[in-house]
Amino acid sequence: METFLIDVPMPSMGATVNELTVVSLKTKVGATVAKGEKLAELESDKSVFEFESPCAGVIRAILAQAGEAKPSGSSFLHIETSDGSLGHLKARAGAAGGGAAPAAPAAAVIWTPRATKLAQEAGLDPAQLADMPATGPGGRVSGDDVTAYLARKKA
Repeated sequence: METFLIDVPMPSMGATVNELTVVSLKTKVGATVAKGEKLAELESDKSVFEFESPCAGVIRAILAQAGEAKPSGSSFLHIETSDGSLGHLKARAGAAGGGAAPAAPAAAVIWTPRATKLAQEAGLDPAQLADMPATGPGGRVSGDDVTAYLARKKA
């Protein structure tokens, strides 16, 4: 059977969830996986869940690291497969790259969806809060960071 590379996107969790955080990876580049095998643990602002392989194949690239947030629908990983039902996910030429995607600039602070929501509800603009501590996974601003920040501002 002929194989081809598919571009597996981050799942969409509905209209209110724009990004997911990779809590942990359960696979590595070069691993042979079965359909339904657990590949990662992902977190939205509402839940943590296991992400399963959409097909049998070989992991050729992982485009996110543990602690990293990725927008829903963005490339998560590449799998080489012979599952013809996933032809709509065929990766573009040159997409086979290996390993994780390059990290964003160190100066860019990433906010979890929950943190953004809490800040906005408090009348704050996350883009204007350069002094916000970031203790969440991967150095992200978490909801707990915003709650602690607001408590300090009240004191």
